[in-house]
Formats: sequence, C-alpha cells, structure tokens
Amino acid sequence: MRSLIGLWRWRHNPLRRTTDLVEAWLALATLVILVVGAPFAGAAVGASAEHALQRAVRHQRADRHVVAATVVRTLSRGPLQSNPESSTARDVRTRVMASWTAPDGTRQRGVVITLLKSPRAGAHFALWTDRHGRLVGRPLDAATATTHAVLAGFGAAVLTAGCVECGRRMIVWHLVRRRYAHWDRAWDKAGPDWGKAGTGS
Repeated sequence: MRSLIGLWRWRHNPLRRTTDLVEAWLALATLVILVVGAPFAGAAVGASAEHALQRAVRHQRADRHVVAATVVRTLSRGPLQSNPESSTARDVRTRVMASWTAPDGTRQRGVVITLLKSPRAGAHFALWTDRHGRLVGRPLDAATATTHAVLAGFGAAVLTAGCVECGRRMIVWHLVRRRYAHWDRAWDKAGPDWGKAGTGS
C-alpha cells in the first residue's frame, strides 16, 4: 500500500528513482491482479471443472445401474475383511459368492463384498454394475461434483494469487539489489575523502 501512495508522491519528486516508480507500478499491477485476475482464474477453473464433472455424472448415471444380487454362499474370512469384535457394525464387510442379472439380461456370478451383517444363502443386496453386469463403483452425485468444482476454483484462485505475489517479491528483491549496487558505485565514486575539508565536496 505504501508503494501505491508513493506512486502519487513520486510524480514530481526530485529524489525519485526509476526503481521507485517500477516498484510502485508493480504494487498497483499486483493489486489489480489479486482483486480481478485471481477471482477470474478461480471462476474459470471452477466453471470448467463443474462442466467436466457434471458431464461425468450424467455419463455415469446413464452407464451404471443398481441390480439386485443374491448371496449364493458366504466365503471364508479374507485379509481385507474387518474383525467384527474390533469394528462397528457399519465397518463389517463380508466376501460372498453372489449372482445377479445384468441390465442387458445376462446372468453374472462372482465374488463381491457386501455390507450385510449376517449374509446367508438367498439374501438379497444391491450392487452397482455397468450395462453388461461388470461391477463398478457408485456413480458420482451432482452435489459432490459441485463441491469438487468449487474446491478446484478456490485452489486455482489461491494458486494464482500466490504466484503473483511470489513474482512481485522476486522483482522487488531484484530492484533492491540493483539499488544497493547503485549506492555502492556512488560511494566508490565519492571516494574515502567524502565530506573532508578541501576535497571539493
């Protein structure tokens, strides 16, 4: 902010250096980008992510289906199963041999993991499959897709602001080094007798 105020003060100041003006204009440009550019970048990335994710939601909803599976038999406990004595009922998963009918009418059979507390032969549970009966995950819902898009937009805005501020700091660091080097050359030119009587200072 001081650089912005300095931009006005440096207009006709005889002590003004080129680096002072560059630093002030750089601060103004950074402020404009932070206020306008970063939100715009975040909105653009968020909108693009929202469009892509909602398209994925529509595609998954069209391609994935819930089918009713039937337990054929319970399999022996596997290494991926939770221990019922140390897990809540919600965490217990059981491997079973199950059969189901795919949306295209074909009969499928395979090993699946179910959340049934006490799976017995003939018990029914829901499975997500594609149109050919292959097991797939639950489709992404629209609300989750929107949340991911918002987070992507926010992250893009923060990243843009961070990059702009890092760039400003690097340029200012370069200007300060250049300013100090100029001062060193001026002192070397003045010589060690600067300020002494009879040296013409």
